Amino acid sequence: MPRPYTIAGLATAAGVHVETIRYYQRLKLVPEPPRPIGGIRRYTEADADRLRFIKRAQAMGFTLAEITGLITLQARRSCRATRELAATRLRLVDARIRELRDLRRELAGLIADCDANTQDTQCPVIQRLAMQPSRTA
Repeated sequence: MPRPYTIAGLATAAGVHVETIRYYQRLKLVPEPPRPIGGIRRYTEADADRLRFIKRAQAMGFTLAEITGLITLQARRSCRATRELAATRLRLVDARIRELRDLRRELAGLIADCDANTQDTQCPVIQRLAMQPSRTA
C-alpha cells in the first residue's frame, strides 16, 4: 500500500513547489485533505497524479481555467468535449506559430538591413522600434 505524502513529499513526487500546491488548492484544482487534530495533512498518489496531469496540460499550453474544465471532463469521461478543448488549443497554437513566423521574417529582414548598413549611427532595428504606430481616425 502506498505511503501517504506530506505536502513536501507530494511536491517532490509531482515535481512542483509546495507553494504551487497551495496555489492550486486555492483555485480548487487540487483538493485539500482534512488536517487530523494535532496532525499533518496527508496526500495520496491520486493527488500526485492530479498535479502531474496539471503540469502536462500546462506544458501543452492549456490555461488553468481550461485545466479546470479538463479535470471536470476527466471525471465525466467526455471525450467529445475534451476533443473540442484540444481543438481550440490547437487553433490557438497554429495562430501563434503564424505570428512567430511573421516575427521571424521581420527580424531576419532587420538583421539583413543591419548587415547592409554602412552607417553605424543609424541602426535599422532601432529605427523600426522607434516608429510611431499609424493612427486611424
